[in-house]
Amino acid sequence: MKKILFGALAVLAVLSTPSCVKVNFDEGGTVTTPTVDPTSNVITGIVTTSRFYPKGKYILKGYVYVVDGATVTFEAGSVIVSDITEKGALIIERGAKLIASGTKDNPIVFTSGKAPGSRAAGDWGGIILLGKAPTNRPLDPAPVIEGGVGRQYGGTDPLDESGILRYVRIEWAGIAAEPGSEINGLTCGGVGSGTVLENIQVSFGNDDAYEFFGGTVNAKNLVAFGTADDDFDFDFGYSGKIQFAIACRKPDFVDGGDAGNGIECDNDGSGTLATPRTKPQLSNFTIVGPNDAAGTAGNHNFSNRWRRATQFIIRNSILMGHPDAGFSTESDATLNDYYVNNISEFRNNLVHATALPYKTANIAIATNAQIQTKAEGQGCVTYPTSAAIMLTSPSYSTAPNFMPATGSPALTGASFTGMNSFFGSTAYRGAMGTVDWTSTWTNWDPQNKVY
Repeated sequence: MKKILFGALAVLAVLSTPSCVKVNFDEGGTVTTPTVDPTSNVITGIVTTSRFYPKGKYILKGYVYVVDGATVTFEAGSVIVSDITEKGALIIERGAKLIASGTKDNPIVFTSGKAPGSRAAGDWGGIILLGKAPTNRPLDPAPVIEGGVGRQYGGTDPLDESGILRYVRIEWAGIAAEPGSEINGLTCGGVGSGTVLENIQVSFGNDDAYEFFGGTVNAKNLVAFGTADDDFDFDFGYSGKIQFAIACRKPDFVDGGDAGNGIECDNDGSGTLATPRTKPQLSNFTIVGPNDAAGTAGNHNFSNRWRRATQFIIRNSILMGHPDAGFSTESDATLNDYYVNNISEFRNNLVHATALPYKTANIAIATNAQIQTKAEGQGCVTYPTSAAIMLTSPSYSTAPNFMPATGSPALTGASFTGMNSFFGSTAYRGAMGTVDWTSTWTNWDPQNKVY
């Protein structure tokens, strides 16, 4: 009874509190009152104390740093647009947290500050989460995250927490600070498994949609839509798990200076055997390339690009429509760990590419045909056309549908034998079965959305 009364009083306190303050209770019952400056809707500078932003529209101006000990919370339904002149980026430093927990009907949106019809990839920076989880980089000093923000990441705590991103859209991001050093839609540097990443859509990123530099963070229900460079990029010892993800390429949009892949994965930039080895564990991905549509730009590349001594597990997924290999292994160490040592896994996937569906780094270890034979011996099926996979309407449009059509081979054939308990078992392969989990909270036409 005391708990009920105390909770009721807390609700009254919230309702009677000015809009710049919200009373929160942590798991231990401690009352906290993070505040937001009531005089301005502009978020700028260095955030040193916790702040709560009630549902509303805010302007992110320049690089905003949230420092160790501070938590920034956005209420469901909030919209955060970038300043046009001083392009924004939100950097959550080690020991800080971002709580952006939207709902299916009230997602939280980070987007361009430009008017509908004039938005473009690179209108602002993006979101950078930096944690204390392990990477395969030296810790003394700790590595500095790319993107020109000058902040370190990584540590020794695999359970580290950087907050919650749930039902979040990130649109029109991707500033290139310098060649080879860009801010992605969502960058995770040494982010730990205490962090929650669920139901996130990154649209029209000027670099990667998602990049994971080491760390152990897990995720479910991720969407990459119209990305210029890679949809999912893993480096520096990332060892987390991701289930249910969609990547869909816009045929005439791709990075002019780099190749755009569904997945690109390296152990490190030099291909050393530094530990922990990069080894993402992935299941139920649907990766859709441009599928030779009219006007396809030349730099679209592979569905899967495993290179530079990486290891991997990818199962129960659909790879279709990329101009080159659906499955490419690009270093001897990578190829050996898949084909010879059986450390990496590529199982129960549906594979199509408009050129070679399978591509090897070294025919002295395994030929393309031998790679295909192994994959098909472990539950994979290779298709001559993307249409044979029978998804409803997966190619780029303002209303794509990634659900399997009646009779699709994607509706059956999944296997989770030996996989971590993080992965929920499904009969279907790919991101969707009979339920469209992208409904209501995603937006496939952010160019014309009025905020």
